[in-house]
Amino acid sequence: MKKVILSLALGTFGLGMAEFGIMGVLTELSRDAGISIPAAGHMISWYALGVVIGAPIIALVSNHFSLKRIMLFLVALCIVGNALFTVSTSYPLLAIARLVSGFPHGAFFGVGAIILSKLAPPGKVTAAVAGMISGMTVANLLGVPLGTWLSQTLNWRYTFLLIAVFDVAVLISVMLWIPNIADSAKRKLREQFQFLKSPAPWLIFSATMFGNAGVFAWFSYIKPFMISLSGFSEGIMTFIMMLAGLGMVSGNLLSARLSGKCTPLSIAIVTDLTIVIALMLLFFFAQVPAAALVLAFICCAGLFALSAPLQILLLQNAKGGELLGAAGGQIAFNLGSAVGAYCGGMMLTAGLAYNYVTLPAALLSFSAMSSLLIYARVTQKTVQIAPAT
Repeated sequence: MKKVILSLALGTFGLGMAEFGIMGVLTELSRDAGISIPAAGHMISWYALGVVIGAPIIALVSNHFSLKRIMLFLVALCIVGNALFTVSTSYPLLAIARLVSGFPHGAFFGVGAIILSKLAPPGKVTAAVAGMISGMTVANLLGVPLGTWLSQTLNWRYTFLLIAVFDVAVLISVMLWIPNIADSAKRKLREQFQFLKSPAPWLIFSATMFGNAGVFAWFSYIKPFMISLSGFSEGIMTFIMMLAGLGMVSGNLLSARLSGKCTPLSIAIVTDLTIVIALMLLFFFAQVPAAALVLAFICCAGLFALSAPLQILLLQNAKGGELLGAAGGQIAFNLGSAVGAYCGGMMLTAGLAYNYVTLPAALLSFSAMSSLLIYARVTQKTVQIAPAT
């Protein structure tokens, strides 16, 4: 069981490096490819689009293949996408490579969760899934800063070459450690969509998308933001990316600890409110280095503090279509990445300073909180800050 969790955590580590690593190489990619910073930021959007296209397709055809075969195919796509991105020299090829890289992202989480639900002992499924997700938070703590350092020291292409090579190791681990099991709970296509008739999952999808968009509208441009506004040198960005990764790990751990005392809905609402406040403070205090670092840590912690509560809410509201619901959650998350990067880029395209990216970011995060408040009203759920019963 431990080897299965490790294999899946290695997979999410690679996905985390591929998804978030682009932020740490944005300026180098822009210079090397001869494109603007906002255009380089579109690589985040292309990855997100790949998730949007790939997740539902894999979810809907998964009945025809064993879970292990699906996982092997997904990891192979990761290798192809990141290898292609490494050697691409034109904007169209870079965009296609990011599209392919994002294709397996959402389905990996959904299939991984089903595998763990079949293998984990009763009462240990949540902990096993958290172990899988931990790979992504560790990627932001260690992998992304390493990629940032490689980009600055050698070339941004070495960052994605490293990811492709790492994914080869993931493929081997899946071959050796993941048992060849199938999803016996196969349902007709129409049955998998039944849960979407309720407004509840749509409100959670909305909260997931807007919540991620809010952070990404700022985080997509963290490197030029910290350099041009906060006065940090390029050399210090590796440590700033490590701080951001530490925030994500801390947020995930804090959310898990609070889950025994507060409802998932309460955690998500308070987290969104905290992010809104932090983003607004970033607008005013971006030029104060210490304040910028503290607020960046809070925003990144909030991003992953939202992850587990929103996934729990989705599972609670996706009965009969759990894999499709999980895939939909990843679609919403990565669609938020695209929306956020685009909204932040609009501020820069308009000629405004980098701190202005925090304004649409705060508005998007506020929209996420509003979606959750509407969800609470629609489902007649009480927002508990006190211990959950």
